Amino acid sequence: MDEFMQAAIVEAKKGMDEGGVPIGSVLVHRGRIIGRGHNQRQQRGSVVLHAEMDALENAGRQRAAVYRESVLYTTLSPCPMCSGAIVLYGIPHVVIGENRTFMGDEVHLRSRGVKLEVRDDPTCRSLMETFISEHPDLWHEDIGE
Repeated sequence: MDEFMQAAIVEAKKGMDEGGVPIGSVLVHRGRIIGRGHNQRQQRGSVVLHAEMDALENAGRQRAAVYRESVLYTTLSPCPMCSGAIVLYGIPHVVIGENRTFMGDEVHLRSRGVKLEVRDDPTCRSLMETFISEHPDLWHEDIGE
């Protein structure tokens, strides 16, 4: 596993330790992490702080060229909201830890030219499977079911 997916997993575990959904993300520009985040809907009472959105927020305002040269790593397939942000900012490449527990809006991302790399990582999958089985109510709230 590369250092960037490992960093996203560290973020996911932070979210879990805080009582939230264990999803983490990092934004990487030219081989350096410029933003880290994890799902904080429960912790902060937020309707939008999914891991990818938190990583973008924590990267701060960037020039458009920075986003167009970046790679977003996320432990779980991005939902429609996060996929929209990826398209909006022109992030060309997303590395996904796993998409078995939740299939996000990958069709939309691909249709907009975003390169997706799905790792099917067992750690990412285990974090989500455990969380979903132990907290189905929080999971269904988070994904809008």
